[in-house]
Amino acid sequence: MKVLYAFQGTGNGHHTRAVELLPLLRSMADVDVWVSGGGMNRSFDVAVDRRFHGVGFTFGTKGGIDWGASLRALKPLQWAQDVRSLDLGGYDVVLNDFEPVTAWAARRQGVPVVGLSHQAAVKHPSSPKPTQLDRVAIRILNNYAPADAEIGFHFQRYAPEIRTPIIRRQVREASVTCEGHITVYLPAYGAQALLAVLGQIPEVRWEVFSRHWDTPITKGNVRFLPASSDGFLTSMASSSGVLCGAGFETPSEALFLGKPLLVVPMKGQFEQQCNAAALAQIGVTTMPEFGPQSVDVLRAWLDESKTVAVDYPDESREVLLQALEGSKAPVLAGRTFPA
Repeated sequence: MKVLYAFQGTGNGHHTRAVELLPLLRSMADVDVWVSGGGMNRSFDVAVDRRFHGVGFTFGTKGGIDWGASLRALKPLQWAQDVRSLDLGGYDVVLNDFEPVTAWAARRQGVPVVGLSHQAAVKHPSSPKPTQLDRVAIRILNNYAPADAEIGFHFQRYAPEIRTPIIRRQVREASVTCEGHITVYLPAYGAQALLAVLGQIPEVRWEVFSRHWDTPITKGNVRFLPASSDGFLTSMASSSGVLCGAGFETPSEALFLGKPLLVVPMKGQFEQQCNAAALAQIGVTTMPEFGPQSVDVLRAWLDESKTVAVDYPDESREVLLQALEGSKAPVLAGRTFPA
């Protein structure tokens, strides 16, 4: 079987799933790997055969998306040209982790697509949602990377089509300790915004990771560290808790490691609002935004130091077998929000 595995290059979760799934997939099929988004110079821990500019968003420094930078980075004509020019005739199936170029090209050419993404679970009717729905975001989720069949990943198995997170091997094998610091990953906030809040709790050591800076800097009780997969995991596994955005990968890993978790969804990011609703449902502390008003909530969370028990078995092989079977006779009905 000839398989095209395509993933979105923005965000860490898509990349992590590729790293974990591709070695297994290559033992089952002949595989090519394509990626779009994330910048053409971004390095990945998997061999990539082809790259596209794609579509993505740029984080701001005040808790949300930098829409100006995101719009300037868009290349709609390039995207349309890529979709029209691809020849997928040699592939039996596309396994797609929320990657739009190959998803739309495959739809045009009648090549089956099986979606393997967190977004597939987020839009499922059985998954938790915030009280207020964002109709524009819903349309984007429904149409961004269309698939004939989908397997989603979420914090809980809300439906048969939904699996628990793919936890990377390094996390499963990590030595878990408690050295007293709090690991922080809030990429949508700048250093000044973070320091203004975390500096008000001087008795706590904060280890803050971000792509906004390249070298370690310590300011009082706050240590700013460059984004690094290994460094971040070392910090998280030895922490007394994790403060992060309401993405998918980092909260999943923190829960797997048994760490107290506090999440702050990005402003205007509906997927993270959905994740926050799901996490709150299982007992994780959430904050609507991060700022001076957050100090009391942070202190209460630190005092409580509550953990949430989860069961995240390694289901990677079963997921791939299910995906390849679904590609032959799609039985995994793709689910969407109502129009």
